Amino acid sequence: MRKPSKIPVVSKELLFPFIIITSLFALWGIANDLTNPMVSAFKKVMPELSNVQASLVQFAFYFGYFFMALPAALFIRKFSYKSGIIVGLVLYSIGAFLFYPAAAYEEYSYFLISLWVLTCGLAFLETTSNPLVLAMGAKETATRRLNLAQAFNPMGSLTGMIIAQVFVIGALRSDDYAPDAYAALSSVELSAIRENDLGIISIPYIALGILVLVIMGIILFTRIPKTPDQEKMSVSKSFKKLLGNKNYIMGVVAQAFYVGSQIMCWTYIFQYVDNLNVGLPESEQLTATWFNVTAMVLFLTGRWIGTLLMKTIDPSKLLMYFGIGGVIMSAGAILLPGMIGLISLVGISVFMSIMFPTIYGIALNDMGEEAKIGSAGLVMAIVGGALMPVLQGSILDWGGDGFADVQVLGFIPEVKFSFILPLICLAVVAWYGYSSFKFSQSNIEV
Repeated sequence: MRKPSKIPVVSKELLFPFIIITSLFALWGIANDLTNPMVSAFKKVMPELSNVQASLVQFAFYFGYFFMALPAALFIRKFSYKSGIIVGLVLYSIGAFLFYPAAAYEEYSYFLISLWVLTCGLAFLETTSNPLVLAMGAKETATRRLNLAQAFNPMGSLTGMIIAQVFVIGALRSDDYAPDAYAALSSVELSAIRENDLGIISIPYIALGILVLVIMGIILFTRIPKTPDQEKMSVSKSFKKLLGNKNYIMGVVAQAFYVGSQIMCWTYIFQYVDNLNVGLPESEQLTATWFNVTAMVLFLTGRWIGTLLMKTIDPSKLLMYFGIGGVIMSAGAILLPGMIGLISLVGISVFMSIMFPTIYGIALNDMGEEAKIGSAGLVMAIVGGALMPVLQGSILDWGGDGFADVQVLGFIPEVKFSFILPLICLAVVAWYGYSSFKFSQSNIEV
């Protein structure tokens, strides 16, 4: 009996292009988690900023996804995946290099513009790279190929977190002073510290811009395979089909809430830890970045565990279970005291781990040509990461610039209560898992 030939995940002919494209997944992971701690960093360097104003870092960063995802999808429909990648890398590098004049002029708004331009590039890369990886080989191995590429995203995120701690947060001179002591410095001393610290913030981004140019140079001389020509559906017809697809629309909403919860948990853990550090001696101070790194390791571990569980559990049902788990851990972060509450906050990442790709797959299930525009809608949903942190920052500002100016119900500091927002977001994700499972079951019964 003749044995069936084993289909490779990536053929030898496409191995080098696949490696280069996979590096892009790490690139946007680095940018994402290098930026998350910047909310806390800018607040320390520029104490005149409110928590809401500091959270505009995330608004500027993630709004770029919403603004550029659809133009990116339309661009690659007309031209090619390689052209889309080059445009994305050009925008990425420009945004990174703009950190130099932003630091020189010491203008917060210039940093926000730099982040927005950088993220417009990331929107091009995300909208382009996912379908390209799916197309780089046999359909039978497409999902495994994309999972392999996506595994490099959390690795990039871990790199971004460590860079942020070692080369930015740990090197800020403004972080060496208590708020009162910092405010008591002379204007000359404050000016020197601000100039130093804004320069420190800009250095990793400039270095990242150089790395992006190197990768772009390699891609320019790399032959990227063309996808098979297929009959194209008109844009208007694609939109009509998508708007009539209830499962897809709910998926976009769930994706927005998921990304919002992820960015809030990984951004405001710094303020959560700062609140725990109040009154502790120097030797007992906690370092938020290492808890964030732990959260990312748990996130990566949860993704692999979730992928294995999907062999026996329906993805929609598993999404519902993980959503419920995230809600429970969010409640723990709000209600439980001290280190136990912080552990609960870190533990949320285990349950968020499968959400982005699972929502992506459920929402685009059984789609044809309209999936190209539909994919852009799910990338646009990343705008949840722009809006939700600003809302959380507004809760932190309820009683002033501190993190415990208001005690909700008499015992919950506002910084802990602010995690009611991730709790609500993850409840929406759990609801989507439940409703999509019911939807799939009803289709089977029919």
